[in-house]
Amino acid sequence: MNYVDVIKKSLGFEIDEDSRRSRSNNANRGYTNRPTPRQNPQYGTKQPSGQDFDDIEPIIPESSFYEIVLIRPKTIDDINYVVDQILEEKNPVILDLSFLESESPANFKLAGDKIKQMRARYGAQALLLSRNSEKNLIILAPRKVKLVKKN
Repeated sequence: MNYVDVIKKSLGFEIDEDSRRSRSNNANRGYTNRPTPRQNPQYGTKQPSGQDFDDIEPIIPESSFYEIVLIRPKTIDDINYVVDQILEEKNPVILDLSFLESESPANFKLAGDKIKQMRARYGAQALLLSRNSEKNLIILAPRKVKLVKKN
């Protein structure tokens, strides 16, 4: 019994003589240089009486996916929404602070203070993605989402 037959047998397929003959004909055509795998000496024996596969509890992640939200905040309520997304929903957020920077410097400063508080108190992470005359992009992420900056 060759390697393919062992795999088919372990998957529950029936092995017939025709499939064996066709493989042996292929072996006679010069395919015999392939190394054969070792046979498992415990193949076909019963499982140990320890745990069954039905007893193992699956590991389910806390969040099956992350929503990465791109927000261009215009008011403090938008900044509060960002804080809720990061701290409560555990979603990363990309912020474009260019509107606040140009239209309301006081709100821009308040947004910066809230970002600093999230980083200090809750371990949130922040990375500057782009800063030019048109955009001021920052990505914010909760503690469990790791941001890595590579140069």
